[in-house]
Amino acid sequence: MNFQTAVSAAWNKIQGMLNGFIVMLPNLVLAVIVFAIFFFGARWFKFLVKRLTRRHRQARNLGMVLGRLAQGIIILIGLFVALSVVIPTFKAGDLVQLLGISGVAIGFAFRDILQNFLAGILILLTEPFQINDQIAFKGFEGTVEDIQTRATTIRTYDGRRIVIPNSELFTNSVTVNTAFEHRRLEYDVGIGYGDDIEEAKQLMLEAIDSVNEVLKDPAPDVLVMELAESTVNIRARWWIAPPRRADDLYSRDKVLTAIKNKLTANGIDMPFPTRQILFHDQTEDTDGDRSGQREGWPAGNKKVPKPRSISGSLRRLAEIRAQRDGNGSDRTPTVNDG
Repeated sequence: MNFQTAVSAAWNKIQGMLNGFIVMLPNLVLAVIVFAIFFFGARWFKFLVKRLTRRHRQARNLGMVLGRLAQGIIILIGLFVALSVVIPTFKAGDLVQLLGISGVAIGFAFRDILQNFLAGILILLTEPFQINDQIAFKGFEGTVEDIQTRATTIRTYDGRRIVIPNSELFTNSVTVNTAFEHRRLEYDVGIGYGDDIEEAKQLMLEAIDSVNEVLKDPAPDVLVMELAESTVNIRARWWIAPPRRADDLYSRDKVLTAIKNKLTANGIDMPFPTRQILFHDQTEDTDGDRSGQREGWPAGNKKVPKPRSISGSLRRLAEIRAQRDGNGSDRTPTVNDG
């Protein structure tokens, strides 16, 4: 009897649930329809806002922000209305009160998400860069593909996608390579110390002017920047438009090729780094005479000393050894003893 009673009670409970579901089914269908209307209405409203602001450059990002915010708010309202249809006793104030009680915990749990969201809105409003701009950030460089409220995605020049949180972009320095129509490029070219600097500068300007990709206004220029160890470094500077990465590489290839060919054809030396080692007081006939040498070079107006022959050096070394052996000294002789 107890088993039959339990089965009967369970069956009655299941029947009650089924009857309740059947009674609630119209409300469920109505709630789904209402939520679908709000959902598609939110998407349509977002599209409408973006379309209205598309023609105005300054309002384009603002329209994107407002469209996304409006979409989220409309969907949230639709969810409240759908819940009210399914559960007549449900009130939006109850949910707001519940969110208010747990707001602190939600704030800590979603702090980074909220920070990126607010940073994304500020980026879209202030427009430090736009979609299709080329930017450089912390070793990453590429073209901006999308600016979302959470993160910004860029496509690198070698075909990779980088996702950067908006909070980092907003609080750190970002280089926007395409912010302006023109961009200046530069490169240091080294010539020999024996070459005429003014002639080399004129030849470099002629080479730069021969490249079609270089702008005439602003005009290119060349400046002496450094007296290096082996070269006189002259910096060539020129402007290009548009300032994109491909144009940068293409013009740099043309300009450097033209400069190298021009200088070489006119006998201007382009030396590589060299080192000069001076062994003073060892191979010249003034060995040991400090008054006649200074850092390996003759002092004053004295003539350059002639190199000593190998036989003379060996003879001098033999004399020093004989003198040492005669004096019984343990001091090790060198060619520099004088």
